[in-house]
Amino acid sequence: MSSFLHTMIRVGDLDRSVAFYTQLLGMKELRRRDVPDGKYTLVFVGFGPEPEHAVIELTYNYGVEKYEQGTAFGHLAIGVPDVYALCDALRAGGAKITREPGPVKFGTTVIAFVEDPDGYKIELIERK
Repeated sequence: MSSFLHTMIRVGDLDRSVAFYTQLLGMKELRRRDVPDGKYTLVFVGFGPEPEHAVIELTYNYGVEKYEQGTAFGHLAIGVPDVYALCDALRAGGAKITREPGPVKFGTTVIAFVEDPDGYKIELIERK
């Protein structure tokens, strides 16, 4: 049986990114692998253990502080119980809300968008 395992994103400051995903979004650091010979570190974060839950692989390449994201990648999506409360907490933690919480156009689902420290868009979808 196949399953979705993870999405990898490159980050410019590993500690800053781990703090965003764990402290602000409530994920846990699941595992870390430092590869000095390859000049990179991988940190896997998520809401639950692998392989039961898909996770995000944060990849830090030594000495690279910024990446061009291009136009092909859209966003990550996370289901949350209260979009409004989470956006308040994210804003208080210094995160950039790029779309304020509210219903989608022509619908009733409540969503918001936030950017992680490297500018990746994350859609927050209210799931009560």
